[in-house]
Amino acid sequence: MRDIHGRGTELVSVYVPPDKQISDVANYLRGELSQSQNIKSKRTQKAVSGAIESILARLKYFKTPPPNGVIFFIGEAPTSGDQTKQVQFVLEPPEPITSFMYRCDSEFYTEKLWDMLDDKETFGLLVIDRSEATVGLLKGTSIIVLKNVQSFVPSKHGRGGQSALRFERLIEIAAHEFFKKVAEIADDAFLNQESLLGILIGGPGDTKKFFITEEYLNHELRKKVLDPVDTSYTDEYGLKELVENAKTILTDLSLNREKELMQRFFRELRKPDGGLSCYGEDEVRHALALGAIDTLLISEGIRLKRVKINCQNCGEMELTVPDEDHIQCPNCKSPTPPEILESKDFIDAFYDEADQVGTKVELLTVDSEEGDILLRAFGGIVAMLRYNIGGM
Repeated sequence: MRDIHGRGTELVSVYVPPDKQISDVANYLRGELSQSQNIKSKRTQKAVSGAIESILARLKYFKTPPPNGVIFFIGEAPTSGDQTKQVQFVLEPPEPITSFMYRCDSEFYTEKLWDMLDDKETFGLLVIDRSEATVGLLKGTSIIVLKNVQSFVPSKHGRGGQSALRFERLIEIAAHEFFKKVAEIADDAFLNQESLLGILIGGPGDTKKFFITEEYLNHELRKKVLDPVDTSYTDEYGLKELVENAKTILTDLSLNREKELMQRFFRELRKPDGGLSCYGEDEVRHALALGAIDTLLISEGIRLKRVKINCQNCGEMELTVPDEDHIQCPNCKSPTPPEILESKDFIDAFYDEADQVGTKVELLTVDSEEGDILLRAFGGIVAMLRYNIGGM
């Protein structure tokens, strides 16, 4: 879908969230169908109208949207010569759609979908006090609630004497069993997460610190516990509060990870033969084509396009350009603009190529010193190699 481009604004994307009424979606699209009659280009007008009518026809099969909503990608895509064909994709996303969206453009709006499909950083979440606990996950920006547990631990009372001491012991035994139960739930939830980067534990008072220091969690998970965070709540809202209050911790962790990746690259670069390092777009592309790259570091600050063109004099070739508006063949410098056969975002293109050879891609921000060096000193792209390929 990323590679499909219309000749005009002939590709329609519609995102329907799970709580949206199908009748409301249909009414909105009928309004857009009416508006499409004002499109000046007859070809584009026909293509957009056909796409909307196709979506309206498909909506009749839905009484309500699926649990995560539904996405429609429908429109006219060029085939050969001046011919086109209607392409249709109806998808149920892996995560809930949060808002309704209609877009008519020269390409399908897939960013929201790819955000759901891309691997996301995962953190374990736990908020706890002596009365309840809630366990969840943070995947990207999505908070997933897994389990809420009530403790039923009795509160302390004011009676004195031996009965008070005995009652106090019973309370502590009940609290201990509650903490053990919460730990078992967290162990089951977090140990199954292959890419768990850390565990955030929060709550009011000192219970969260007691839970950490008494080592209730599995020993493998204890290594990933981050600094405890104060929250006022221990329910589902407490998880949201935990993530909000831990923003500084998460940012620092992300920046430290970027620092470690760049330091690994620098260690290789300092070796006499350059070690297992590689930088510069041409060299990185060569190494990637050989399947020699283990980890690719790309700056999110890159604003370039990767295009395939057809020059009437020189034939087909691929170029990296700032934009698609002023492309010239680099070989013959012909004043006649070349035909653009394909256009991709620079970063997306590298992700696609890396996926084909099993190379891991790390996207670095420009917020850290290391991320800034990556963009300014190395053009935003470096790599760590699986083996030394030399002679590039």
